[in-house]
Amino acid sequence: MTALDERSTALPVPDLSEEGLAAVTAELAGTAQRYDRSGEIPRAGIDAVHRAGLLTATVAERFGGPGVSARDAARILVALGEGDPSVALLAANTLATHQGQAAAGSWPAARYAEVLRRSAREPTLLNAVRAEPELGAPARGGLPATVARRIAGGWSLSGRKAYATGGTALAYHVVWATADEPDGDPDAPRVGHLIVPADLPGITWIDTWDHLGLRASNTHDVVYDEVALPADAFVEIPRGADGVYRDPAAVAGPASFGHPALYVGVARAARAAFVRYARERVPAALGRPIAETERIRTVAGEIDALVAQAETLLFGTLLRIEAGDTAHLPQLSVLKVQIARSVVAAVETAVAALGNPALTRHQPFERHLRDVLCVRVHPPQADAALLDAGRRLLTR
Repeated sequence: MTALDERSTALPVPDLSEEGLAAVTAELAGTAQRYDRSGEIPRAGIDAVHRAGLLTATVAERFGGPGVSARDAARILVALGEGDPSVALLAANTLATHQGQAAAGSWPAARYAEVLRRSAREPTLLNAVRAEPELGAPARGGLPATVARRIAGGWSLSGRKAYATGGTALAYHVVWATADEPDGDPDAPRVGHLIVPADLPGITWIDTWDHLGLRASNTHDVVYDEVALPADAFVEIPRGADGVYRDPAAVAGPASFGHPALYVGVARAARAAFVRYARERVPAALGRPIAETERIRTVAGEIDALVAQAETLLFGTLLRIEAGDTAHLPQLSVLKVQIARSVVAAVETAVAALGNPALTRHQPFERHLRDVLCVRVHPPQADAALLDAGRRLLTR
């Protein structure tokens, strides 16, 4: 039996044509400013992505999904990021969760079938809930203070998490926790993820998200207070052969390029906004659109070069993997860093060239700048990636 047996309707089929993706971009862009101002969950955008079949595009074929490639997943997220990056982030986390299930099949079969049946009917957002107020970014090392205590028939989950993107819009949390077991090793406890339906008793959201960018992503804190879960809810993350636990979020792979992809979309949006403004702006002293001046044309060329660089790094990396080329795999983390540098530089270049008009909230540039800066927070961060690359090069 597949995970789609007993479902009442099929998963929506995504339209991955350029025209289809562009239509979703335009629909998201129509509400992005409103949600950025209010900070509310971007329901209209989430609904649009669901109707287009994009939230389940990475569900594996063996589970009845389209099983799109990492490259097509990146195309989706570029398009969503160009429209509304907060919606794109929610989609990126959901797509990554389905990619993880496609690769490892670690979810209990009945639970994943439930996820897919719900996904066929309505938007079903998923996210790994990992960061903690005391620990900070999990990719920096350390074990979670959130504890899954073994009880009769299952687990009791308790702890507080930070930066849990999606907030009350999430349908399932995949919670990183340390196992507390009667027969466990206190010096080397098991670590894993627990699959937690969002409507269980004992889950409380704390509204902490008041951020510079991605304001509608609802990346709040969440508290788990003795949340009861079945025995199969715990999925262990095994230690390496050397006995060392390594955080999977710190390892770059094809699926991890979803986050950089959405910020390529932000850079594209800033480029389009720059072109539009340059064509429409006619200073009285000039008597013609600033788009006709050499300075603005040169700036436009610089923005275009930076966007092209980011796109080429993103899709070139994924195309090489598709082709079976593995030589660049050790460089995936630094490639993500370079994509981030390119998209930030593209938006900053547009803002710097336009002065005050780029900083007013009557234009979209300041929003694009705030949003694109968030690319720097996704693991692995630049300093860690560059240090690792240096070690790889200089250590025998």
